[in-house]
Amino acid sequence: MTPALRLTDLHSYYGKSHILQGVTLEVGQGEIVTLLGRNGAGKSTTLKTAVGLITPRQGRVELAGRDMTGQPAHRIAAAGLSLVPEDRGIFQLLTVEENLRIAEKRGSPWSLGDIYRIFPRLEERRKNGGGQLSGGEQQMLSIARALLNGPKVLMLDEPVEGLAPIIVEEIVAQIRLIREAGVPILLVEQNLAVCSQLADRHYILELGRIMHCASADEFRSDPDTIDRYLGVKA
Repeated sequence: MTPALRLTDLHSYYGKSHILQGVTLEVGQGEIVTLLGRNGAGKSTTLKTAVGLITPRQGRVELAGRDMTGQPAHRIAAAGLSLVPEDRGIFQLLTVEENLRIAEKRGSPWSLGDIYRIFPRLEERRKNGGGQLSGGEQQMLSIARALLNGPKVLMLDEPVEGLAPIIVEEIVAQIRLIREAGVPILLVEQNLAVCSQLADRHYILELGRIMHCASADEFRSDPDTIDRYLGVKA
């Protein structure tokens, strides 16, 4: 089966700095895959390169077998690759419902009713301004806006960073529901407990190179590799 997303031998630069040095990974249909690594490893650069915010000097980006390499970001987004950035990117002065309605895409399989089913907090806060939401609620709104675009693959950059444990649990449950609805997910996240709960497979990135790939079971049973590349005891 053709992977939902395949990145092959990506090389990306910031100015003269060679950040991605041959990144290759894939996300299968119905999978949650995590991209792990220390700060500065190139995780966010990988997501930005995939979605066209950075143009790779070498390599290939394929979405459901379609070559998207070098396409502008708006075309890649329209083709179905959605990135929820670390800064969330919601409209602070618009209400929750206004934020959602301007994200609706004709032909998307996701409706406002679907969003409120997965994110009941957003329905409760639908008349509140985006700037009045807690950090966790803003994260939910950012993910919900991406879903309304009908993504073929959803990429999440640090979705639970800095959030209270009870909100983390809520977002983990919501990510599971999104995957159950058939949306493959590429997840960048520092919280290893969250990654272990969610992911089918894990990639570890170090200095712009994929150094390790493992299934969920292999990852859990290999604390030495986790400590070597991520600097934490499992």
